[in-house]
Amino acid sequence: MTAHDATGPGTADSGSAGPGATGPRLAALAALLADDTRAAICLALLDGRAWTAGELARHAGVAPSTASGHLARLTAGGLLVQERQGRHRYVRLADPGTAQLIEDLAAYAGPSPAAPRGLRAVSAGAAMARARTCYDHLAGRLGVLVTDAMDRLGLLQRSTGFALTEAGLAWYAGHGIALAPAGRRPLARPCLDWTERRPHLAGAAGAALCRHVLESGWCVRIGSRRALRVTEDGQRALEELFGIVPGDFT
Repeated sequence: MTAHDATGPGTADSGSAGPGATGPRLAALAALLADDTRAAICLALLDGRAWTAGELARHAGVAPSTASGHLARLTAGGLLVQERQGRHRYVRLADPGTAQLIEDLAAYAGPSPAAPRGLRAVSAGAAMARARTCYDHLAGRLGVLVTDAMDRLGLLQRSTGFALTEAGLAWYAGHGIALAPAGRRPLARPCLDWTERRPHLAGAAGAALCRHVLESGWCVRIGSRRALRVTEDGQRALEELFGIVPGDFT
């Protein structure tokens, strides 16, 4: 895993006293996620947006009071942060490093051994596998296809990790896709896709591209808050820019 690339609960500071001091912290972090409800909450928040406690309770299928207890533990443990807007309280993942940690663990765990039951569950699973957001970047088959196309077109090199090439930087600028200062966040990094089992583009460049795709109306959110549908405009743009046709991701 590479969650140490950004600040968050998995980040060891330079003043660490060594493995003896880190062990209890790692055990505490593992304990936070060693619960079905808390894991479901963290996975839901991978859509990159803030949710209310009530929304997360309904998603996890638990009582609001139960969800509040879990949210308090996740917040105290540094995985979530709270935001207030008027009378409402929202929670979200603490930072991109936390999102990467959750996605990496989901990829490591692999798909559920039990097949989804019912047409709605099957359809939702297929939509998530086809195209979705992973915190703030594109994932699923679409995310992997775009990453492969960027590599093929010389916009991305991944011989030693991920990095935008000079042509890639020019491509972003030419399409008006602003690359915000990344700070400690890498400009480009691989994120292992838990359905495709192959990496897709993450980091500041992945976030900027996903934001452009959504703001341009090339994809819209459907059903699950993470699942995406490629619009007709998006189909044209994907074919023009990356040579990706609908049959590639349907």
